[in-house]
Amino acid sequence: MSEKRAQSDADRVPTPRSATTGWRARILIAFLCTVAAVTIWVTNSALTDRFTANTRNRAELRLALYSANLQAELSRNAIVPQLLAKDPALIGALHSGDYSQSTARLISFVEEIGAAQLMLMDGDGRIVAATDRTKLGGSNRQTEFFINALRSNVTVFSETRSEAGAFRFTYARRIDNQGQALGVIAVDVDLQKFERTWAGISDAVFVTNSEGTIILASEPRWRGLTEADALARQPADGAIERAIRATADWTALPADAYLRGEAVMRKDARIPFRGWSMTSFTTYTSVRERVNAVLALEIMGFAILLALGFYVLSRKTALRMALFQRESASLRALNQRLQREIAERERMQESLAVAEQSLAQSSKLAALGEMSAAISHELNQPLAAMKTYLAGARLLVKRNRPDEALSSFQRLDDLIERMGQITKQLKSYARKGGTEFYPVEMREALNSALGMMEPQLRQRKVRISKIVPEEPVRVMGDRVRIEQVMINLFRNALDATRGEADPEIEIILAAGETVTLTVRDNGPGIENLDDLFEPFFTTKQPGDGVGLGLAISSGIVTDLGGRLTARNGQGRGAVFEVQLPILNEDIEAAE
Repeated sequence: MSEKRAQSDADRVPTPRSATTGWRARILIAFLCTVAAVTIWVTNSALTDRFTANTRNRAELRLALYSANLQAELSRNAIVPQLLAKDPALIGALHSGDYSQSTARLISFVEEIGAAQLMLMDGDGRIVAATDRTKLGGSNRQTEFFINALRSNVTVFSETRSEAGAFRFTYARRIDNQGQALGVIAVDVDLQKFERTWAGISDAVFVTNSEGTIILASEPRWRGLTEADALARQPADGAIERAIRATADWTALPADAYLRGEAVMRKDARIPFRGWSMTSFTTYTSVRERVNAVLALEIMGFAILLALGFYVLSRKTALRMALFQRESASLRALNQRLQREIAERERMQESLAVAEQSLAQSSKLAALGEMSAAISHELNQPLAAMKTYLAGARLLVKRNRPDEALSSFQRLDDLIERMGQITKQLKSYARKGGTEFYPVEMREALNSALGMMEPQLRQRKVRISKIVPEEPVRVMGDRVRIEQVMINLFRNALDATRGEADPEIEIILAAGETVTLTVRDNGPGIENLDDLFEPFFTTKQPGDGVGLGLAISSGIVTDLGGRLTARNGQGRGAVFEVQLPILNEDIEAAE
């Protein structure tokens, strides 16, 4: 039997020849993968450089064409005011005041010139003739181009922004006759047609004046802004956003510019007119598509070779597996038995875990009676405060002081929210799971707790001294439960000073290795310190308390990783101290 098993083990051991063949195949596949990676990297770099250079050249040509067209349009319209200023018909109309034929004459000119519009104004700036008849009778007395034209004897150019946001480009010239200024002829240059043309291309183009303000742009919302402000804005459905979406995966080359953190190709050109310049942003879409097309073919070829290599290896592996399967029947049977035993053990462990959870849940539910009494104890304070605020709000409404009444209603809303937080603790305790802690600022919690005690403090004259540090003091815990502890301590101190002629409560918040909250009163002190934190132990009269406040507070502080202690003062009164672990910067960073 042992000889047969040894023979079977010998059959399962791979021969040196088969092992050598397997290593050769693996080395061949690794070499093929290395060649593929190097080839793809070299191809990507070479084609990227080549196609990027072509795209950059085309962008430069387009920018040169755009700037030349813009300059030609400005030059063509610059001569028009000089010619019209010498037109006898227009001069005669300004002399005689008869403008019946002037508008028709200007309309005939504008069709030949191709300008946006022509306007003739008299010496007072009133529009007496215009290709746009709706502007007849209007006044341009205060416009920049009219004032500059009257002051100069040459053709002046001005750019003004309309209420709609578009810029208006105007050539204007004074019409003189025998040294007397009769009026002004103005020609509006139609540069918006270039914006309409740019809107249909994938590039983003804008023109800036000598002050750096964008006056023409493929994105209308850029007009009137500087380049930095325009690129910081996020235009909806703008050309630059299309450029960013198209180049979102481009990281092959250093970018000329970055827009919203993404790379695009930027080109600038100077326009020899009043210090204007033109800028365009071109996407890398065509470059990436052409490079990816070639890379896809290369990857496909190498993938076919790798697939063939893996197929050969898989065939050899299948043959070896067939040999192993003939001798693994007993091993499979043993494996199945082990799996059944493991499954049975897992079922037993799951049953044990369910039993443990049920026992823990039963313990929680058994404690719900005590928790219900505790919640009733904690709800008495907000209910008493709500009663006081409601009475105050009713009185304020009767006195026609609604604003102050709304403040009382806001406090009522805060009290209701706090009552909801208290009852939520009872629900979370009844459910399975734990309580999540988060950073709590102790100064804010202390102010909130004192705010809850405000109605009781108003009913009695109690001097409260509070000492808190100037820097924030934070702990890790639940703010509602921490405020619950504070309110219980404040209420006990307030009750302890009920019979004193000069009641006083001292509150000290200190931060060191731990956060310490000290509440001191000048009452009669505590007689039985041993049973002070036991449930239902109270020194108050029947109906004033159920003896759960300190027991609940002690449990809360213990859950937060701290401790609650009590002692009598040196003279009179009681001193309660709450110590909690401080939350420093290192612990907060680790959290």
